Amino acid sequence: MKEEKKGFLAKEGVRSVIASLICILGGLIVGFIVLVVLAVFNENISFAEAFKGIVTVLGGPFSAGSFHDAMFQLGNMLFQSTPLIMTGLSVALAFKTGLFNIGAPGQYLMGAMGSLIVALSIPTSVVPPVIVWILALLTGILLGVLWGAIPGFFKAKFNVNEVIVCIMTNWIAANVVSWVFKVTGDNFINYAETKVNFIRKTATNGVATWSFGLNDLFGGSYLDISIFIATVIAIVLYVVMNKTTFGYELRACGFNKNASKYAGMNEKRNIILSMAIAGGLAACGAALWCLNGSQDFKWETYLTLPADGFNGIPAALLASNNPIGVIFASIFLKYLGAGGSNLAAHTSFNEYVSPLIIAVIIYFAGASKLIKDLLARAAHKKKTAAAALADPTSRDPGGGPKEEPASGTANPPDEDSAKDDLIAEDENAEGGEES
Repeated sequence: MKEEKKGFLAKEGVRSVIASLICILGGLIVGFIVLVVLAVFNENISFAEAFKGIVTVLGGPFSAGSFHDAMFQLGNMLFQSTPLIMTGLSVALAFKTGLFNIGAPGQYLMGAMGSLIVALSIPTSVVPPVIVWILALLTGILLGVLWGAIPGFFKAKFNVNEVIVCIMTNWIAANVVSWVFKVTGDNFINYAETKVNFIRKTATNGVATWSFGLNDLFGGSYLDISIFIATVIAIVLYVVMNKTTFGYELRACGFNKNASKYAGMNEKRNIILSMAIAGGLAACGAALWCLNGSQDFKWETYLTLPADGFNGIPAALLASNNPIGVIFASIFLKYLGAGGSNLAAHTSFNEYVSPLIIAVIIYFAGASKLIKDLLARAAHKKKTAAAALADPTSRDPGGGPKEEPASGTANPPDEDSAKDDLIAEDENAEGGEES
């Protein structure tokens, strides 16, 4: 039994999942404490209301009330998870290659602009809507690739910190998008519905992502097949990163770009490609959102950046940069958001408690590496203890570790993993001091 538990904790994936669950649990506990504090200091809110509040948040869309409302919120939650999944994948890919892609908001905006211009410019009376949809999606992705390659180029060629360049490209993109739609406003701005701050919906041109009845199944929501497209992209990215030579080179560059260069890999090319692909992923999320056919896009973006561009960072952190984990992390964050929207409707609290819980989870996610390291150390200690019990000759008659020979030769290192080697060296050093 002990051996099985030791093997269970020794797996990197298992430690990542446990660390994420601890982060989530910590955020929920802090959120509940906040609700209790609010109930204590507000005479109009009972203590029992705090329990109802946390249950409402945990209920997500299912705390909406009626079955129809719950299905409607569930469908919208899944649809809203699509751009978050894509920006989460964008950030996770960059993290895997040792880069911090904080430029996802700008890449998102460029993808939205490219897809909308193509979808609303090509007449569907001449070109079939399906072709227009494909061209619009590819155009949005291409612009994101080009925009993401900019910080990658400066990082690879001039060693400029990618965070600085990403921040600059974010605001450049925000102003470029605003300028483009301002000078071409008569063609794209939604004057018909007097929504002059928004671009026309792509459905006005007959271009919309196929829903195949999913919207009706989920209570008339906006759900379409984009959630499945994002899921397939995440699976493909996982396979590429973990099962191909190209993915191995990207990860090797992230571990140590100098070592990868010494091994014959083109580290500069890998940095540029990593940021370019990350930009395309973020832009794809924006394109899928805009091509739904029922969504408004605010074109005056020179003062604001899209929230989903930044929210991809906590989604990636919570998933430990695992592409498959990003799917569940993104859906979970939107799930809590849906529960928060029901908080004001069904309790005495407002909807801002849910973002607070999400923020605390994000802070805990920042310490996920520490949690994983602690789990790894615990697994090693159990392994060492089991080995000592199985091999009595490894201990001296007094019960302590057996003293090394006078020559100072050390036991061969444990070959299980690099982390076990480092921990074993530390423990041998401590044992030497005691003796």
